[in-house]
Amino acid sequence: MDKITWCAGKKEGLSLVEPNYDLANAYIKKAEEALESMRINIIKDWKISTAYYTIYFSLYAVLMKLGVKSEIHSCTIEFAKRFLTDYFEKNELNFTEDSLKARVDSQYYIDRTVPDEQYHKMIQKAPEFLVKCKSVLIRLNEKKVNKIRDRFQKEINKRK
Repeated sequence: MDKITWCAGKKEGLSLVEPNYDLANAYIKKAEEALESMRINIIKDWKISTAYYTIYFSLYAVLMKLGVKSEIHSCTIEFAKRFLTDYFEKNELNFTEDSLKARVDSQYYIDRTVPDEQYHKMIQKAPEFLVKCKSVLIRLNEKKVNKIRDRFQKEINKRK
């Protein structure tokens, strides 16, 4: 089954809501707070988690501006991979997915380790991703928002 269809069928998955610029800004603030936590933390697992949340909240801010709700992190990332390719490079979106896996591995499993390369990449790229998402928020005007929402709605309708 197509992941977007699956996500749209889940109660906590992808759904259209009213675009909300205030919530978008609130998630950017949460991303900035997570980034600050990442910078002052010394424990690797917590640095991974806060780096991930910097990335996730930044991306979710974009979804809030679009009026797309998602409470499943993998669905948020899948939405970006399918509908935000005009704004993000493929490697940036793969990075968000890799970061989710790293956060899950470090937060929920004792016997899994995050490779140093991924850890250092998250620490380096989290602030850059936040800046990128702020830039995307500026570039998303009402016309572009409506175009993305329409594409998402059409995708869901054709799968029903």
